[in-house]
Amino acid sequence: MHSNVKISVRGLKKSFEKLEVLKNITLDITEGEVVVLLGPSGSGKSTFLRCLNQLETVTDGTILVDGTDITAKHTDMNQVRESVGMVFQHFNLFHHLTVLENMTLAPVQLKKANRQQAEQTALQLLQRVGLADKATVCPAQLSGGQKQRVAIARALCMQPDIMLFDEPTSALDPEMVGEVLAVMKDLARAGMTMVVVTHEIGFAREVADRVIFMEGGYIIEQGAAKEVIDHPHEPRTIDFLSKVL
Repeated sequence: MHSNVKISVRGLKKSFEKLEVLKNITLDITEGEVVVLLGPSGSGKSTFLRCLNQLETVTDGTILVDGTDITAKHTDMNQVRESVGMVFQHFNLFHHLTVLENMTLAPVQLKKANRQQAEQTALQLLQRVGLADKATVCPAQLSGGQKQRVAIARALCMQPDIMLFDEPTSALDPEMVGEVLAVMKDLARAGMTMVVVTHEIGFAREVADRVIFMEGGYIIEQGAAKEVIDHPHEPRTIDFLSKVL
């Protein structure tokens, strides 16, 4: 594990009008670390994740990504987002484009690669997620698990340093969950820095370097996956895990 800090969060607060969703979160995530966020619905996990690439504007506090303060007014977020990939619950693929077109759109538009380079990279990544034969089909012809694997490969086309996953398996049928988690495990083994909001406790136990339990906008407990999942200290963590395990 590198001690190189990729994401540094200090005093993060986020409110939607009067509702305070994040209350003073301070956290460092180091290079190559896989961090899983657990907690009940409404605990602030997804909001925290969306703050990390400024899909949600923070109310107070600072977030540094690779040393760049992404909460500063003058920061070019488009540039920051090139190094921070995001995978959503509902895939967010463009239905009118083929799989290959979905994957090459951003790299070509953002001048990261010419079309030929982008297509070559996309095809390699499709092979990596086991979908080399799906390049020319449209998302409607794919299963949920295949769509999510395409969405992961699409994020990887931008060659990010950090990957954020917002409940990537919660919209999937149970038999498709494994194929998506397998791709994520593969990424983790390859050293990708990952922050994952999920309810997949088995994945957390197997892959996470650190599990963070959130409730009510606070970090209640954090530590090594086996510690937090198998020997939680805080009553609220114990209560939550007793319901999901």
